[in-house]
Amino acid sequence: MWTTEHSIETTAAPEAIWGLWAEVAGWPHWNADLARAELSGPFAAGSTITMTPHGQEPIELQIAEAVEPELFVDVANLGDVLVRTIHHIEQLGGRIQVVYRMEITGPEADTLGPQIGPEISADFPQVLAALVERAER
Repeated sequence: MWTTEHSIETTAAPEAIWGLWAEVAGWPHWNADLARAELSGPFAAGSTITMTPHGQEPIELQIAEAVEPELFVDVANLGDVLVRTIHHIEQLGGRIQVVYRMEITGPEADTLGPQIGPEISADFPQVLAALVERAER
């Protein structure tokens, strides 16, 4: 298994973060890598999200878990590996911490994880900063 985790603290309410997560079509407003994002079904376990990065093919994710307003997990099945991204909020007194954790598992995780994991998660710090900035408005 390959893992990485990034986090940021904010004074934004968990509901503000959740609202931005649940409005999938709005993700490109705070995730500069995305040209488009679409949700099929409700923002709940079992629904799918199609993300289209600029100049790339669409990526399909399945929502594996969604607990409003604190957590959602998406999974991308890339054949030899499963990329699971856990987005969660931790309470820190009057502030919250927004955490993105990626776990890559599967038969080729030890080989492919170190190759693709850093590429996929490289923008986590920028995405979290933009998400928090928008939620704080």
